[in-house]
Amino acid sequence: MEQKLNRRQFCSFTAGTALFARPLDLFAQSYDLIVRGGRVIDPSLNIDTIADVAITSGRIAAVSTNIRANATEGIDATNRIVMPGLLDIHGHYAQDAQGPHICLSDGVTGWVDAGSAGADGIDEVVAIARSAPQPARVLINIGRRGVIPEGDTADLALADVELAKAAIARNRDYVVGVKARMTNGVTANDLVVIRRAQEVASYFNLPLMIHMGQSESTMGELVAELKPGDIVTHMYAPPPNAIIDDNGQILPEVLAARRRGIRFDVANGRIDHLRWDTFDAIMAAGFWPDTISTDGFSNSRSAPGVVDYPNVMSKLLNFGMPLDAVVACGTVNASRIFPFLRDKGTLNVGAQADIAILELRQGNFDFVDNYENVRIGTQRLFPFETVLAGRRAPRA
Repeated sequence: MEQKLNRRQFCSFTAGTALFARPLDLFAQSYDLIVRGGRVIDPSLNIDTIADVAITSGRIAAVSTNIRANATEGIDATNRIVMPGLLDIHGHYAQDAQGPHICLSDGVTGWVDAGSAGADGIDEVVAIARSAPQPARVLINIGRRGVIPEGDTADLALADVELAKAAIARNRDYVVGVKARMTNGVTANDLVVIRRAQEVASYFNLPLMIHMGQSESTMGELVAELKPGDIVTHMYAPPPNAIIDDNGQILPEVLAARRRGIRFDVANGRIDHLRWDTFDAIMAAGFWPDTISTDGFSNSRSAPGVVDYPNVMSKLLNFGMPLDAVVACGTVNASRIFPFLRDKGTLNVGAQADIAILELRQGNFDFVDNYENVRIGTQRLFPFETVLAGRRAPRA
């Protein structure tokens, strides 16, 4: 009996199971590319099994064990992990033209620049996103000058609502949200800034992402300003304004925020955003992230805290989460945040063939927080190959 492969039926795979998509085609047709013999992990389909992935015309054509068909090109993924392409919802890859190509080499097949530019520089950032090899969009910084050392909105006049609205209006197809950085420089004006950012976001029915951890106001006060679909990023930032109290318990206001649809994102970054003791307390409380992101730049490979997206995933894998949950945060969970990613994060038949192939190596690996604290993990993910729209991506 023929068994069509669809999202409902393609579930509960185990090693040795073979569910076929258009099974006669596995023997009769030739594919453009077959990724062979990898451990296929796709939480969107609830599968974790050794299988082949066949691609035709840039889309997933079949996922099955031992596809005996010809292909124009093949990738041997034996002893490697094959997953949907990674989605980084908080990077800064639009700061230079090389950023999108570098993260693509790391398995990132879709990304969001999280507030590199405000109204004054948004057109340049959008231009880089438009020219990126993978789908990319941007968040506009409520501070008109974007990220600046003294604090993006330390001068409250920089949080200009009308300028931000005009900048979004002329780039409506690429600006998908608003960013407010609650940093030290904002101090007593942080609630004013977040309200102005929310005014802009709500005007266009867009999500607001807030940078947390260094605010003057408490986390309870900040999350009270958020609406369903908004995002709290840098969730492992340490006290005084962490998402945990002095006893290591998740704040009631934070739990309530999650229940009403606020998302919590990792955004590893390089300074002030992740400290191991705070990380441990949050993980011990069972408050896992919704999404994993890097807060990475084109030069992050030289930053020990970030390195690349798979390295950030490895921190969660070593110190609190199983592999399938980590993959979900980087793929299907992230695909639900922004509409332009909605058809990503899956290897479902018919989906665009965006694939990250990673190596999971065993050994002793250093993992660094943002405070130069090092801990040893026993496994680490490394990028191996990226497939974007059915084609192998070149290494940057």
